[in-house]
Amino acid sequence: MSLRRLKISARQSELAQLQAFQVGAALQAKYPDIKIEYSFRESLGDQNQNDPLWKMPEKGVFTEDFKTDLIENKTDFVVHSWKDLPTEKSEHTFIAATLPRADQRDLLLFKKSSRDKKNIIIFSSSPRRAHNLTPFLKWALPFTIDDLQFQSVRGNMATRIRKWLENENVDGLIVAKAAIDRLICGPSEETNQFLLKLMSDCLWMVAPLTANPNAAAQGALAIEINRSRTDLIEILDGINCKDSFDAAQAERELLKSYGGGCHLALGMSCLLRPYGKIQIIRGLTPNGERVESTQLISNKNLPTNTVRTRLKFSSNRQMHAPILAEAYTALYVSKVEAWNIQTPYSGLVWTSGLETWKKLAKQCVWVNGSHESLGENEPTRVENYFAAPLKWARLSHNQASPGGDKAHLSGYSIDLKLESDKIPEAAAFVWMSPLEFDLAVQKFPQIKSSLHICGPGRTYEALKQRLGGDQNIYIEIPNYT
Repeated sequence: MSLRRLKISARQSELAQLQAFQVGAALQAKYPDIKIEYSFRESLGDQNQNDPLWKMPEKGVFTEDFKTDLIENKTDFVVHSWKDLPTEKSEHTFIAATLPRADQRDLLLFKKSSRDKKNIIIFSSSPRRAHNLTPFLKWALPFTIDDLQFQSVRGNMATRIRKWLENENVDGLIVAKAAIDRLICGPSEETNQFLLKLMSDCLWMVAPLTANPNAAAQGALAIEINRSRTDLIEILDGINCKDSFDAAQAERELLKSYGGGCHLALGMSCLLRPYGKIQIIRGLTPNGERVESTQLISNKNLPTNTVRTRLKFSSNRQMHAPILAEAYTALYVSKVEAWNIQTPYSGLVWTSGLETWKKLAKQCVWVNGSHESLGENEPTRVENYFAAPLKWARLSHNQASPGGDKAHLSGYSIDLKLESDKIPEAAAFVWMSPLEFDLAVQKFPQIKSSLHICGPGRTYEALKQRLGGDQNIYIEIPNYT
């Protein structure tokens, strides 16, 4: 690398500057001799704070007016929030790299004083959020709602938070979680402490992607350069996160295929996992057509014409004495039946899937988020919202296998029995738990050599251990609609 001084440009908001500094720090970590200069200014979108974003006619209202600086070589890079860029390719510039992606989900901030209100108002300027979160919040909030409305709000993160807190008629604020995450871990001690106090003083929940997929490329940074600057490509290759780049690009191609821009009421998420790509699309096309799809594009598919078989089980449950959960600051609920807690609990609540979330909400439990049936290895990415490390416990039944970094709390005993008297030949068996598999193998040991289907979580890990590998295991995920 021959360059020794590089100039990075971005918007002048605290978040945009922080994102530019992250790119600069990555470059200096890779190339210690490099000198970084920064340039910050307002974009057209920053100057117009009155119109809702979806009503503004210009494309790339936060990004387009930086192109001239690139074209005229007044700067080397421009760092954007990738979701703000138009999907159309630029003649003179392109996105050359990105850093590891921040959390792509949305975050609801909610006033504690608004709990149990019948009529709810949420601040957000996104048609996508309004469309997808309206049905979600009606079951996810742990109280009955008669009316739910979204109202437009503009401004940087601090401005939107202030407007929400100061308006006594507005109950909640929806933001990109990546923005809060970056700011709460940023260099400003004042911002850190303000956001930590805010997260402690309010109720909050992380919206699941299967109910509310993100705006295309949300959470990813875009490093834009002049197409003629081939000297910068090798430099940026040294800091580029390929998986993040590919996932963000795939979402943008999906959005483009529907003929819409970033203000469309349509979200799409691409999650790259070791077993394949999860593609989630929900919302409305420009023609008003409803789209709802969760699809796993697996690295390994079942052989053609394989018969899927679910063996028959019966179960009896017996509740234990009420769980004393006060010693734990975070609870992971694997089964709603395990919520054997009879005193108010104020800590973090996370669920294994959305059905468990729904059932807990009906019991008036505030749920902060879910692994969406994708397995306990999925990161929660909420640890930085707390001043002290979380102390986790897993709520399950007496025969659930312990493991990981969570204490095991048993809410009930289960007596599971296999009712099937015979098994079909040449079938692929569907398992909902390791306990089912173990009971079936005791009665039909030949099952071990069969094909097996399960989710990507603890059942998959248990089967892989019992079978000595995953060559005969096929992963499936729920298709939430």
